[in-house]
Amino acid sequence: MSRRMFRATSPATLPYLVVIPFLFATLAAAQQAAPSQSTAACNLDDGRQVYIRYIPVASNKEKVSNGKPFTPGGAPMTLFTEAPLTLGTSSIPLGAYTVYPIPARDKWTLAVNRNVTPGSAYDEKQDIARAPMETAQVSQPSDALDVAFAHVGMRCGLRIYFGKTASFVDFIAK
Repeated sequence: MSRRMFRATSPATLPYLVVIPFLFATLAAAQQAAPSQSTAACNLDDGRQVYIRYIPVASNKEKVSNGKPFTPGGAPMTLFTEAPLTLGTSSIPLGAYTVYPIPARDKWTLAVNRNVTPGSAYDEKQDIARAPMETAQVSQPSDALDVAFAHVGMRCGLRIYFGKTASFVDFIAK
């Protein structure tokens, strides 16, 4: 017959018993407070993928300013590509990039930027591609930012819907 012995917790370990649950609670609260991200993907015919991560902010709570890069939820969209791409007349190598839609009154521009450092400000000098977007007004406004791809062959058509605005541009895989 074995006999189990229990010892009382020593006073030295008591602070750890109080702090550890507090750290877990703080971490859980931070994860809940962080905005959720959405992903739009384009699967190319050869199996490679192009995708964008973004924060789907409510269109009635966030405003866009003409001529200023749109950073939904305070963060740029992020483009990941497994294929070299062309946007307009510019080449985009494999990798990760930030994407900035830049609204204007009648049409938007899409800037692809090489700086992916979190929290850094937009620097136009680091753009590797920039192209005008076809822009139209839609009759039924979207409640939140919606980003999607339309895939045809080696073409990934990026679609951005925000409020009553719909903007489109094509990435072409090489």
